[in-house]
Amino acid sequence: MKDKLKNIFKKENDPLSSEEKRKLIEASSKLVGPGVFYSTIIVIASFLPVFLLTGMEGKLFGPLAWTKSFILIVDAFLAITLAPVLISLLLKGKLRPENKNPINRKLESIYTPILTLCLKWRKTVLAVNIVALLIGILMFTRLGSEFMPPLDEGSVLFMPVTLPDVSNSEVKRILQIQDRLIKSIPEVAHVLGKAGRANTATDNSPISMIETIVLLKPSNEWREGKTKADIINEINNKLQIPGVTNGFTQPIINRINMLSTGIRTDVGIKIYGESLDTINALSQKIKMALDGTSGVKDLYSEPITGGKYIDIEPKREVIGRYGLSIDDINAVVEASIGGMKLTTTIEGRQRFSVNARYAQEYRNSIEALKKLQVQTMEFGPIPLETVADVKISDGPPMINSENAMLRGSVLFNVRDRDLGSTVKEAQRKLNEMITKMPKGYYVEWSGQWENQIRANKTLGIILPIVVVIIFLILYFTYHSMKEALITMITVPFALIGGIFMVYFYGINLSVAVAVGFIALFGLAVETAMLITIYLNEAMNKMVEKYGNSNETLTEEIVREYIIDGSAKRLRPKLMTVSVSLFGLIPILWATGTGADVMLPITVPLIGGTITSTIYVLLVTPVVFEMVKLHELRTKGKINLIDAKH
Repeated sequence: MKDKLKNIFKKENDPLSSEEKRKLIEASSKLVGPGVFYSTIIVIASFLPVFLLTGMEGKLFGPLAWTKSFILIVDAFLAITLAPVLISLLLKGKLRPENKNPINRKLESIYTPILTLCLKWRKTVLAVNIVALLIGILMFTRLGSEFMPPLDEGSVLFMPVTLPDVSNSEVKRILQIQDRLIKSIPEVAHVLGKAGRANTATDNSPISMIETIVLLKPSNEWREGKTKADIINEINNKLQIPGVTNGFTQPIINRINMLSTGIRTDVGIKIYGESLDTINALSQKIKMALDGTSGVKDLYSEPITGGKYIDIEPKREVIGRYGLSIDDINAVVEASIGGMKLTTTIEGRQRFSVNARYAQEYRNSIEALKKLQVQTMEFGPIPLETVADVKISDGPPMINSENAMLRGSVLFNVRDRDLGSTVKEAQRKLNEMITKMPKGYYVEWSGQWENQIRANKTLGIILPIVVVIIFLILYFTYHSMKEALITMITVPFALIGGIFMVYFYGINLSVAVAVGFIALFGLAVETAMLITIYLNEAMNKMVEKYGNSNETLTEEIVREYIIDGSAKRLRPKLMTVSVSLFGLIPILWATGTGADVMLPITVPLIGGTITSTIYVLLVTPVVFEMVKLHELRTKGKINLIDAKH
């Protein structure tokens, strides 16, 4: 069959007959089909870690993995079924050999001498690649880390916190001052502030918590050279109000953080225990220890104490002399301050309770409360302070509990530094400070760090399993452990370009970058597998002509066929890579919402695709030749792999 196909190009009565054309298409499809099938399985298998991600990272990247997998499945099906049919219908006229294509001829004339030089200096080429790999590993260890690249939502959520005992009038005044100062910044379009909780059961914000949404103008209307970080710093510098701790985040991510972890900042340290006083002391110690840490911004300890309570304690020895009981005192307090329910009115299907309580001027101060009248049988009305102590005492403004334990927290955002190194430095400081926690007390890191640990743990468990699965697929493709290992060696070298680009772009390692490397992993194995199939095909041709013995085969013959097997398949390999790069490179210049999440996925893919292509075209043939020559010297023959069947 191969000889017949080889002679097709030499036919004098070209174009081909229908039967000859059908046989040519059938043989070519059989050659490419298994490679397409197995490479599709490998790419889908490489996306298993993305399928198994949970939480918000799973919701974000799950659709990407499903979409890519379904496209690949349909693509493989069409390549095996529809493509041969279309070729048979559209292939008309005379066949042109590869060397008749001017672009292919030019590429081969450039590639062949370079490959020949690489094969001549095999050890040098491998040494250069190993050095590049070591540099890449060193760069990888220097990369920062974070859970997810921060998505620029286009607006700012300013979340300052005042002291717990702030009054309604004072917090209103602070809010109005803040709004005026923020609006004075030229880049700000609108400001909307809110203090306390909204009219919903899911918002438990105290009056001391302010939320201000700052809508910015389009970036082309900003002052020259201004960035969003500069605007946030300018707002922060203008709003240094005594007793107010500033905090900055974004509206959407803030809600996600609060719903998923209960922490409204990037990172939170939760302190669990049995006593609020001890938790408060630990919170203050942790805050002092973290103060001044590089990258830690908006540091704030949630107040355990500081809330003001009105305590009304009946004087038991006095109320007896006036013929009163504690219930009498409580009834006066309820009616005057809290309001007493008198009756219920029914309006159609709705019911409303009717309450009665004293007017505002009778209960708006401690002195007014002391003068509340308590009615007695013998002595007439007497002031409340005669039969009860009315005083203000300190207490917790809000009691938080989690996991059936009381909870305090120290909160901070991370800016001007990566999340991973910031938290690790903070953890080192805490480990030095808290050598021994009181019995029954412990701390837990939460917020984005909690999500990062979960995602890293999932990837750490799944990635080794995926590597084993891909290795097994390669083994069943080649039926050779050695060939599978040669293909797998490609992967670390393919990742070099991805690491280099991530490093020079200043991107932190995150789940998005991991997804980019996962996609690159499948692409690299797929490309290496295809060239290994082509090289093995060249070895089969060589053995057909010269036999399989060290008496008939020489290093020159082996090299000639390796160069032929690499160069003749140059166009499909470069076409595949070019399509990938043409689709990815425009993302590097993308702007607008979402671009900052796409970039960390794209950058490793672009860099890795370039280095993977260089490695597959130049280094894989070198490794392949060294293995085959070693087989020839030690066994007297080379092992033939027919990966097409």
